[in-house]
Amino acid sequence: MPQDPPHDPPQDLLPVTRVPRTGLPAHAVVVGDPARAAAVAALLDGAEEVSHHREYRVFSGRWKGLPVTVASHGVGAPGALLLFQELADAGIRTILRFGTAGALRPGIGDGDLVIAEAAVRDDGVTQQLLPPEYPAVSAPEAVLALQRAARETGAPHHRGIVWTRAAFQPGLLPLFSYDGAGLAAIEMELSALLVTASLRGLVAGGVVVVDGVNADELVDEEGTSVYDPHREVVAAGVERGAVVSLEALRLLAEGAAGGTL
Repeated sequence: MPQDPPHDPPQDLLPVTRVPRTGLPAHAVVVGDPARAAAVAALLDGAEEVSHHREYRVFSGRWKGLPVTVASHGVGAPGALLLFQELADAGIRTILRFGTAGALRPGIGDGDLVIAEAAVRDDGVTQQLLPPEYPAVSAPEAVLALQRAARETGAPHHRGIVWTRAAFQPGLLPLFSYDGAGLAAIEMELSALLVTASLRGLVAGGVVVVDGVNADELVDEEGTSVYDPHREVVAAGVERGAVVSLEALRLLAEGAAGGTL
């Protein structure tokens, strides 16, 4: 009696993102936009799409010999947190978020990079996991690696605390002001990554590209007063930021192997 041909066993996938439970490179860059994940992956040697479910699109490849994962997490911290948790479950130990943000501090221009030293936890999700006093801080080695990569690639960059806020648009409630606190930029997901990293023993950090000005006292040099993240100056910053993120992963991997930043 003929027998059915053997079948490969079903791959063990994590439930929300459908990311493979094993086999991903341990160093990752995460971004919001699935299309940006593909663009970053295009910089890798031998890039392959590993999975694509909902907003979670995942690639693997090599950057200057280092195996790298690139993954998208969508908009907003609650959904992004699920990716961060499942990447940790899949064995990833180093995660850098590469995103976009609005400038909050004078002297930070469109297309500039902001390297996050820490984040304000106004993300709408970590408050339901931990007391508000728990900090969201980048790993010091991640900050130094991103700074060195930005310097060596000639990318305009700044360091500071970013504000992770759940709401993108203002609503009926008055907007809490951090005027005078020296925050550098505002974005929507980083604090969830930094908290996850602290809880899971990961190395994490973030770099964001400024795609607009969110502080009233800053000058809108183009006179548009309209948010438009699709300008050429932003696209150039995104291209620089992708290289900075990947190069920082390589520096971190070398540091973990005994090198110095």
